[in-house]
Amino acid sequence: MIWMRRIFYIIENYIKIFYYIILIQLTMEDLLKEIETLKEENAKLKSQLENYHNSRKSYYEKNKEIVNEKAKERLKKLAEENPEKLKEINRKAYLKRKEKLKKENI
Repeated sequence: MIWMRRIFYIIENYIKIFYYIILIQLTMEDLLKEIETLKEENAKLKSQLENYHNSRKSYYEKNKEIVNEKAKERLKKLAEENPEKLKEINRKAYLKRKEKLKKENI
C-alpha cells in the first residue's frame, strides 16, 4: 500500500508540473501577442505624433513674422494693462536663462 501511495504522489506531482508548464506556455503566448499589439500601437502613435509635430513646425516656419508680431502686441498690451505682471514674467525668464547657463557650465 505504501508503494501505491508513493506512485500516486509522484503521478500527482507530474500532473501538477505539466499543468503549470501548460499555464506558463499559454500566458507566454498571451504576453507575446500583447507585446506585438503594443508595438504596433506605439509605432502608430509615433507616426501620428510626428505628423502633428511637423505640421505645427511648418506652420510656425511659414508664419514666423506674424507669430512674432502677435507676441509683441500681446506684450505691449500687457505692459499697458499690468506692468507688474510683465516684470514678473521677465524675472522668471531671467531666472530660467541663468539656471540654463549654470547647467551648461557644469
